[in-house]
Amino acid sequence: MESAGLDATPPQVMILGVPVHAVTFAGLLDAVSTWIARGDRTYQVCTASPEFVMIAQDDAAFRQVLRQADLCVADGVGLLLAARFLGRRLPERVTGSDGLPLIAARAAQAGWSLFLLGAAPGVAERAAASLTRRYPGLRIAGTFSGSPDPSEDEALVARVNASGADILFVAYGAPRQDFWIARNAPRLNARVAIGVGGALDFAAGKVPRAPRWMQRIGLEWLFRLLREPWRWRRMLRLPRFVWAVIRNRERALDGK
Repeated sequence: MESAGLDATPPQVMILGVPVHAVTFAGLLDAVSTWIARGDRTYQVCTASPEFVMIAQDDAAFRQVLRQADLCVADGVGLLLAARFLGRRLPERVTGSDGLPLIAARAAQAGWSLFLLGAAPGVAERAAASLTRRYPGLRIAGTFSGSPDPSEDEALVARVNASGADILFVAYGAPRQDFWIARNAPRLNARVAIGVGGALDFAAGKVPRAPRWMQRIGLEWLFRLLREPWRWRRMLRLPRFVWAVIRNRERALDGK
């Protein structure tokens, strides 16, 4: 992998075949700044979680997208714990939900413009209004819900490119948002494209974040499950992830 936009390629931890880069929020902001200044192509950021890793176990195409992304940041405390169990270190969670406002704040200072793509109809517009109130001077180049269906790619790419946005946030959920970015990056004019899952829902005030104390100790998933019980099937990937990490380490030790 080429330099991810930092002074050197950030170290990465391979977790069940998925690379997770050891970067902080500050490192992500530095990378975004470098990529925009470089202006040579669209750089992809994936906000990886244990759920991403487990999807990638059964989906080779998604695994390849994660391996080819310019940054895979650790959006999930489970990845930090897995890295520690494997004798490595990831410095902090770098979530899409927190990264969106941090990048918006830097964008307001630096003059970067944003495009918010995805979520339910009206959510991106509400998120844009909230962000511009919070960060005076922020330029939102465009908002649109659209669809990750490949049949809409041409129209969506044209819309994003016509906006002149520097940074594109895509909120279609994994793995659709990440496939969308990887598939369309060669035609995009935005310098950075980031898959942010439910971050637009949070920014719009449609879905509340977990209390800070729950975020700090890694229980944000439990808060969401209590509010949205229908997520229980997706949450089954978490114990599968833990068991897979343990078994993978055991196999590695047996092979020594």
